[in-house]
Amino acid sequence: MRKHHPNNERVKRQYFTFLKEAKRQDESSVDAVAKAISRFEAYTKWRDFKAFHFEQAVGFKAHLAEQTNQHAGKLLSKASLNSTLRSLKTFMQWLALQPGFKSRISYTDAEYFNLSSKDARGLQLGMIVLYQRQVRRGISLMSCESVIEPLADSLDCFEATFRSKGLDGVDGFDCSDFVNGNTS
Repeated sequence: MRKHHPNNERVKRQYFTFLKEAKRQDESSVDAVAKAISRFEAYTKWRDFKAFHFEQAVGFKAHLAEQTNQHAGKLLSKASLNSTLRSLKTFMQWLALQPGFKSRISYTDAEYFNLSSKDARGLQLGMIVLYQRQVRRGISLMSCESVIEPLADSLDCFEATFRSKGLDGVDGFDCSDFVNGNTS
């Protein structure tokens, strides 16, 4: 059984060079992209990228959502799904602009690698809650009032942002606690 396609290998090498040299990405970032592309190639049974069809992206998303994390034995997290799909989306957008692929792959075909809006919003909210916990922990470690006083303007902005996004009260968090200095 074939484990690679010669044309795909040439294109991937060009893309990885583009990421390293033009986009100045770290080797670990390029490795993550390589892993995402490799997963997609395995799913398509190493078909030539020129034969890409949006239905492959739709099927791959469903396939990826069923995969388990090798270490934890659980389904892949939404963050892992998002990272893999974003890498593939960016790759396909780049590929659609390359000679020999322009007439075969539409730039908009890459949009099929997006997560659902609901999942994407959940990831954003998760990051906000994580950030909120980091801020809470950082402020709780501050023991000197003179350190907290210069942060008053930042805290007011923080409070206004959280309230405007309807996040006040999420996970027992009350913005006014920060403004009043109550971090326990």
